[in-house]
Order: sequence, then C-alpha cells, then structure tokens
Amino acid sequence: MGSAIDNYLSAGTGKSNSTDEFEYYRRHSSGPRNDFATMLMVLSAAVMKADGKVLKVELDFVKNFFSQQFGPRFGREHLQVLKHFLDGAEIPLAQICSDIRLRTQVEVRIQLLYYLFGLAGADGKVEASEISVIKNIAVLLEIPDRDFESVKNMFFRDVDSDYKVLEIEPGSSEEEIKKAYRQMAVRYHPDKVAHMGEEYQKGAKEKFQKIQEAYENIKKQRGIN
Repeated sequence: MGSAIDNYLSAGTGKSNSTDEFEYYRRHSSGPRNDFATMLMVLSAAVMKADGKVLKVELDFVKNFFSQQFGPRFGREHLQVLKHFLDGAEIPLAQICSDIRLRTQVEVRIQLLYYLFGLAGADGKVEASEISVIKNIAVLLEIPDRDFESVKNMFFRDVDSDYKVLEIEPGSSEEEIKKAYRQMAVRYHPDKVAHMGEEYQKGAKEKFQKIQEAYENIKKQRGIN
C-alpha cells in the first residue's frame, strides 16, 4: 500500500476519462465489503482536491486511517478508488451525498464528518477551501449545523471551543452544562454506530472522548463538582 501511494504521487494527477462518476461510485459501493470504505474514499478525494493540491501527508493519513479501521480488508482496490476520484474532473457530491444520506443514520454521517476534519488538518493547517468543502458535504448529508460546529471545534479550537463541542453558550448555567453533557453522551455514544462493525467504533470512541474532555475542561474552569 505504501508503494502504491508513492507511485501515485510520482505519476501526478491526470484527468479521468470517466463520464459517469456516480455510476463508478455505485458500482464500487454496492458490496457489503466496500460500501462504507468507498464513501470515505470519495469524500476524502473531495477534501484533498479542495485546495488544488494533493499532499503526501494527506495520502499517508488516509492510508493509516484505513489500515487501522479496516485492517487486512483495506487494500489496493481502495487506493484505486481514491485515485480515480482524485483524477476526475469533478466529483458529483450532491448525488453521492444523497446516496450516503439514504444509506446511513445521522450518527454515522457525523462520524464521516469527524474523519474529514482529521484529514483536512493532516498537514498541520486547514485552508478555507477545505472548510468550505466539508461544510458543503455536511449540508448535503443533512447534518445539523450545531453538530457541524461541535465536530469542527474538536479540531480547530478557540477560547469557547469546549462550549461549542457541547453545543452550549459560554454563559450557560451549571445545570445547563450538565444537561448538555448528558445529552451529548447519549447521542454520541459509540454504541450508536455498533451496527456498522467494531472497526467503525474506534473513531466514535475517539470522538466521544473529546466530548468528555470538553466537559471536564469546563468543570475545571467553572469549579463544578
């Protein structure tokens, strides 16, 4: 897999001759083995193309993530899907996101969003064009804006990020803070994606930990027991 990525970088990114990218996506996402992986690869390509350049660090992020999430089930065919969409002139995001939306629950789509923010920050900085593409994907996937802002602030932090992660205002009362945490803990519990398989829960557990960290930070700051 490592050599496949290196060869891809050496070859550059030409334009695909495919005239029906959505049909290509449907063919590769139809089987139980590849459906979710293909969704991730297509959305990965959209974010990676956003700033007009494909970096090796981004490809490494994708390779490492898929190796950890899918283990031996991740192989050359997945990289070929990624390369196809990186080479293509335009990714039909509206059609693909509509298909993803119909095939997944909102908790799974939020998990996709979490992964995309990680990919965008793989090179240590996030371009406005990348944020714009991820926001567009979130809208097309019908992810509520509050969930978008919550996940975004797990990666790109300011003084109010802990509150934004819990989807509350900095002036919230102690009772409101505790209530928000309880609601988030239920909503984002890794069990919500248990039906997708154990590999999908790894990222969900990481996201859940960020919610817990935000709550603990607020408690410490506010002196809440």
